[in-house]
Amino acid sequence: MRKKSEILEIMKLLGDENPSPVTELFFTNAYTLLVAIALSAQSTDKGVNKATPALFEIADTPQKMLDLGLDNLKTYIKTIGLYNNKAKNIISLSKRLIEEYNGEVPHSREALETLDGIGRKTANVILSVWWKEPTIAVDTHVLRTTERLELTDGRTPISVEKELEKVLPVEYKLHASHWLVLFGRYVCKAKKPDCANCVVKQFCHSKDKNL
Repeated sequence: MRKKSEILEIMKLLGDENPSPVTELFFTNAYTLLVAIALSAQSTDKGVNKATPALFEIADTPQKMLDLGLDNLKTYIKTIGLYNNKAKNIISLSKRLIEEYNGEVPHSREALETLDGIGRKTANVILSVWWKEPTIAVDTHVLRTTERLELTDGRTPISVEKELEKVLPVEYKLHASHWLVLFGRYVCKAKKPDCANCVVKQFCHSKDKNL
């Protein structure tokens, strides 16, 4: 793991490239954001975005989703991987939101994680994107880029999250996940990373470096 000063310099450089990053998932409210993130598990944002605009036109609240029903929901999301199980989770969490939270998405990581299909990463994304809380969501892109850049010693989502939480100041925490996700998606890719266009290549000693 690097010195704190180096970690902050790397994050500053990534932030300078994209000062106000946003999620690439399409959503219209907290509920549709929750559904979109649930659908994105083991799928691409691009693939999810092809299916959700039409779905959210008719089902942008938990009650409307229940009114749509499981079978009809599947027809909207059948192009998304694992859509059968994801559809069941969406119907289940919609019912829970109505029964226990008055149809609203709870503003609590603990509550969010009790919903079917919602894990810590999804909960953190909701807290960060919707409520602008300085939480760090760790996905495969974040795991890969933090390892390549030696930003943490952690190799699991929770350990990487905790180590970044300790070292990053509040003003970086809100955008850190997006900076690393977008960096990993478009530059520091799993295969053939675009090292020539990497703004932090001087810090990288990864065996995958292709300069």
